[in-house]
Amino acid sequence: METKAILLDGKDNVATCTSEAHPGDKVHCHGSATAEVEAAADIPIWHKIALRPIAKGDMVYKYGEVIGEALQDIPQGGWVSHENIRSVPRDYASEYLLGKEAQ
Repeated sequence: METKAILLDGKDNVATCTSEAHPGDKVHCHGSATAEVEAAADIPIWHKIALRPIAKGDMVYKYGEVIGEALQDIPQGGWVSHENIRSVPRDYASEYLLGKEAQ
């Protein structure tokens, strides 16, 4: 079977499936970037699929931004969920462009 996924940035290592995927399914990723990956696990609709292997401790990128850190090795085509990544604290204030100093 073939499914589609949303890929928003070329540096993302995950994409969001727009329908469920099953092991062996080809997942075609479209958006600001494109990719193709074979599902290695059952992935529910609107959940993330790993576009390449993600090692334990690696940052997980979606939207071109870090969304978490891998708690375990995640294989290419694997399901990326709250069970295998954790949130990483960020200093959002230092990322904002504030006032004239930023111009």
